[in-house]
Amino acid sequence: MRMNDEELREVIRLQQKTTEKTLSEYLRKVSLQKPVAITYRNAAADRFLEEMSGLRKELSAFGNNYNQAVKKLHTLDKIPEFRNWAEENEKIKRAFLQKSEEIKSRIHQIHDQWSHA
Repeated sequence: MRMNDEELREVIRLQQKTTEKTLSEYLRKVSLQKPVAITYRNAAADRFLEEMSGLRKELSAFGNNYNQAVKKLHTLDKIPEFRNWAEENEKIKRAFLQKSEEIKSRIHQIHDQWSHA
């Protein structure tokens, strides 16, 4: 199928309003007069998803940095006072990492639900 730049931009704009992931799938369905599902995008929800995606990445980076710092601190476990602190901190670390994973998982679920809607 041949078209000029303006026509291609218009077809791409129309395809982006559908659930079709690729331009070729969209064109195939339209050409064969098959139904094409049109999506309604909520700009506020899209911005929210972008922010949550960024927060998920930051949360992962923070968790990784925290984990590395605690591993380095564990090399000092020969000092008795520090050993007690490290053991107590390990409980806090596990709770933090568990909650962090729950948050990341939920953000991922929400992102998937809204980005495929």
